[in-house]
Amino acid sequence: MSDDGKAKTRINRVITRSGDDGRTGLADGSRVAKDHPRIQALGTLDELNSELGVLRARELHADLDRLLENLQQLLFDLGGELAVPGTSTLTDGDLVEVESQADTLNAELPPLEEFVLPGGHPDAAWCHHCRALARRAERDLVTLAAVDDINPVSRAVLNRLGDLLFVMARLINQRTETPEPQWLPRRDR
Repeated sequence: MSDDGKAKTRINRVITRSGDDGRTGLADGSRVAKDHPRIQALGTLDELNSELGVLRARELHADLDRLLENLQQLLFDLGGELAVPGTSTLTDGDLVEVESQADTLNAELPPLEEFVLPGGHPDAAWCHHCRALARRAERDLVTLAAVDDINPVSRAVLNRLGDLLFVMARLINQRTETPEPQWLPRRDR
């Protein structure tokens, strides 16, 4: 909101044509190639956030929906951090929160007896898809860190986020009483 109480316009025009040359603008005004590792990382974060939105469009338990909304907000914070090189927004507190959420959900689950195959309930399968995207986003940050400085907490948050989404997929299967697909060693198939 502006000082006069009116909503502040953040984006007024979507089509700018400024990216037609294969470069895009960062929030600090600099321009980089659209295949720069920073843009690759931002793109994967956008994919992950979009897929979390698809998962949230399903009828999930309210606690999981709230958690996913918070994760979407956190991913936007991380995207903002990447859009302004040299910026650190995520903190150790964010890392502790994601890890704590994973531990809380995991406490509801039985121990793993074997590796889990992605699948089961459709929502759990989609959650596994989001987990795989979180892992790709983490790899993209590793790639970016090889050429630019990044906030090391952000990479760790994505690592924990992958863990959290794995646990959430298992919990969705449990809550929906859907058998959890497990890997069978070759000799047992």
